[in-house]
Amino acid sequence: MDNNKLAELIFPDVTGTVSGLEERFPKRNLKEGAYVTRFAPSPTGYMHIGGLYAAMISSRLAQQTGGVFYLRIEDTDKKREIEGGTEEIIRSLADYGVAFDEGPFPDGEKGYGPYKQSERRDIYRICAKELMKAGQAYPCFCTAKELDAIRKEQEEKKADIGYYGRYASCRNLSYEQIEEKIKAGVPFVVRLKAPENADGHVTYSDPIRGSIQMPENRMDLVLLKSDGIPTYHFAHVVDDHFMRTNLVVRGDEWMASYPLHKQMFDMCGFKQPEYLHISPIMKMDGAAKRKLSKRKDPEAAAEFYLEQGFPPESVMEYLLTIANSNYEEWHMKNPQKPAGEFQLSLNKMPSSGALFDMVKLTDVSREVIAGFTVDECERKILEWAKKHEPDLYLFAGKNSGQFRETIGLWKMSGKKVRKDVAKWSELMQMFDYLYMPQEKFQKTVSYEMDEKYTKDQLREAVLAYQKDLFLNSDEWFEQMKALGEQMGYCPNMKEYKKNPQSYKGSISDLCSMIRIAVTGHKNSPDLHTIMKVLGEETVQQRLNDFLARI
Repeated sequence: MDNNKLAELIFPDVTGTVSGLEERFPKRNLKEGAYVTRFAPSPTGYMHIGGLYAAMISSRLAQQTGGVFYLRIEDTDKKREIEGGTEEIIRSLADYGVAFDEGPFPDGEKGYGPYKQSERRDIYRICAKELMKAGQAYPCFCTAKELDAIRKEQEEKKADIGYYGRYASCRNLSYEQIEEKIKAGVPFVVRLKAPENADGHVTYSDPIRGSIQMPENRMDLVLLKSDGIPTYHFAHVVDDHFMRTNLVVRGDEWMASYPLHKQMFDMCGFKQPEYLHISPIMKMDGAAKRKLSKRKDPEAAAEFYLEQGFPPESVMEYLLTIANSNYEEWHMKNPQKPAGEFQLSLNKMPSSGALFDMVKLTDVSREVIAGFTVDECERKILEWAKKHEPDLYLFAGKNSGQFRETIGLWKMSGKKVRKDVAKWSELMQMFDYLYMPQEKFQKTVSYEMDEKYTKDQLREAVLAYQKDLFLNSDEWFEQMKALGEQMGYCPNMKEYKKNPQSYKGSISDLCSMIRIAVTGHKNSPDLHTIMKVLGEETVQQRLNDFLARI
């Protein structure tokens, strides 16, 4: 068969050439060892935490080698695409501080675009025509019914399932047969013509897993669907070549596709990039591990952590502990250095799925928040609260100075940095008495009563304290000691421990009763500062509400 004649029959409108594409997308002028990496999601749903993990690794490897990290949108499956899906991907990356050098920017593309596969149709058709001219692709007219029949026969004979060898009925059609079907308007796809002797093995050296041997591909997979849209396999080969990708970071579920992709790169005459197959993020389900599921697990969504109020820095730092086994050791040796200075190592990446540990993420986040300044906390809390916690946002907006004081309350204990808060949503749980509107607090407060205090004792303590709250005094605790001594509470803890039977209780007991009445909690940061933030009117109201409840 005259392959050039066949290619003109199938692609009469394609005039471009692969050599023309090589000139249009020249090799990148980068230093030796620089990685060109990409993140290539489909706009079919929310950002998965595993996708964010892969994007982080790709971005950092490009950045630390002086390379390029780009975003490519694989939007060829229009049936599954959701409205605003591309914008959601871009927003999610921005939320977590993952910046791409090239991609579908709102103000226009640059570099090696278009960066949406739906806008690269002419490029794929040029490459498919070139393969057909070389006798490495052909049109297939099989219907869904005929393909089902082939599959059924293969199942009965326990043969490999697929379109290949003697089962590839369209592979040996004559030019005349093909021309007749084309003139009759019979729909067709374009298939790869896999080498007939493809029964050997391919050896692949993975940076994480070492040398792996897999069977060579012998399937005649579809390159272009009947609507002219490429399949993932073909599109990624063409795009990675002409965008000059030299390192592909992808999940290990794609390892089985390596022989096919190598074969396609070879048949196209393209240089194949290096592949880095990363392990999936897992979770325990009973006694077994499984991948985080979009359908089953809310924590699979990158947005989940933002909604909860985990700072993006906490999530990204936790992902680094998964990505490289030596990150935590580096962080301990360099506590003052930002995580961005850590250099990822391919040989330190896990070869099996890492368990996503929410407890560990929480611990990491406490450390990260402890390292923020008050200014940073204020800005980040406001950004989160504006979207997720209106009560907190309203309080901060109306009482900016007081809000900053409250941050100091839960962030510092004297000169020591506290590590109580792991996510911003905890502020409303732990410090509802500070941030919740009085009416709402009054309706929802549940007092953490200490059984050792009787109702009469509580009432007596609150009524005595209400006479003078000492809020404007710098000697609040000394005045509380004096008040307590008048009431029969020992002002000195050492003395009280020696003779507890001689007193109603200690100064600590008196302060605890007032703390419960004002905050509802047995424990809190500095009580005097809390009451100063709340103001005398609110404190008196809280005390009256408490008396009415006991």
